[in-house]
Amino acid sequence: MSFTYDAVGATRGQGHCPPGFHSLHVRTRLGEGEPVFRRAAEALLTWEMHRAMGVGLDAGAGRAAPGVDVTVTLAGMIKAPCRVVWTVEEPRRAGWAYGTLAGHPECGEEAFVVDRTGDGTVWLTVTAFSRPAKWYAKAGGAATRGLQHAYARRCGTVLRRLAAGEAED
Repeated sequence: MSFTYDAVGATRGQGHCPPGFHSLHVRTRLGEGEPVFRRAAEALLTWEMHRAMGVGLDAGAGRAAPGVDVTVTLAGMIKAPCRVVWTVEEPRRAGWAYGTLAGHPECGEEAFVVDRTGDGTVWLTVTAFSRPAKWYAKAGGAATRGLQHAYARRCGTVLRRLAAGEAED
């Protein structure tokens, strides 16, 4: 299966949104210090954050890596097939992005990156560009984009709890 958009890997560059797509950028403070960064990075790279969010997740590997296929199932019925397009694992930055495959309700790419700034603060940044691919995503219009923003904010809330070592409600 091939990607459903041309700008594969574009989320690697901050702020790039191809013409005809809607952009998303949500940044959440997770905490401070190396232990918080390490726990957040591991939870992100091993799909733990997504699983803790309560979405269905079927991944072709236990860890994010370029070429790994991932299907997220929303509301128990909406299947969203994707493929990891890039990853990063550095001393102060870790994350990955996946792009949409045929059958996904949207068309585009979404990146999840944890970084530790110079003052030790740890952040999750969710960056995406997308446009509707299925009729129901098109019909949802602005509400669909609102749900995408809510999902990105929820990622931050869940990862903050995981990084702090707290159980998800």
